[in-house]
Amino acid sequence: MRDDLTELMQPVYAFLGCRTPEAWLAAAADNLELLMQDHANCEKKAAGTAMNLMFRYSFFTDLQVKLAQLVREEMLHYEQVLEFMAKRGQEWKAVSAGRYAGALRKEVRTYEPEALVDVLIIGAFVEARSCERFAALANIVDEELGKYYRYLLKSESRHFEDYLTLAKEVAATAQMKNPDEDIAERIVHIREVEKELILSPDSVFRFHSGVPTTLPVQVAS
Repeated sequence: MRDDLTELMQPVYAFLGCRTPEAWLAAAADNLELLMQDHANCEKKAAGTAMNLMFRYSFFTDLQVKLAQLVREEMLHYEQVLEFMAKRGQEWKAVSAGRYAGALRKEVRTYEPEALVDVLIIGAFVEARSCERFAALANIVDEELGKYYRYLLKSESRHFEDYLTLAKEVAATAQMKNPDEDIAERIVHIREVEKELILSPDSVFRFHSGVPTTLPVQVAS
């Protein structure tokens, strides 16, 4: 099983610019309820993002099919996390968004089709980071939750690859000047932005947050 997971994770590790810092994992072990709440929010937001892309770019057929599949899976995961929370007696609480997604969205270019390409590349990084964190968390949480996180690895790694494939297909279909070169350059750029968000100090602990500071964890009630 471990060999299978290692093989599954290799493309994810190669795509990302860094691994999750130990300081974040230590904070996660002490804030599992907050982590699960934000995880649920992330699944719901991922489904919403994919749905919005389906409506906005309805003329890309391949995009429609893959995003529809992603929406179904993200909503299933959302339901599963809610079930975990209920089973453990954890009440739903509103949690403010961290800086991660907003900071990545600032990198999206303002003209098409480049904007869509950037959104899809960012989607690939978000899914890859989620996959990487599930793999790391599975070893430090309780057995039941760890088993669930390992279960999520296969779908999350596929989502990352799907987003990346879609970005390449959109660039080629839109007949961008140098699609392969453009994609490669944007991946390198966004990788550095994402890496900085993961490795730099962050006063708000969330599923995709950076290195926790000494400030109290911020949770909205």
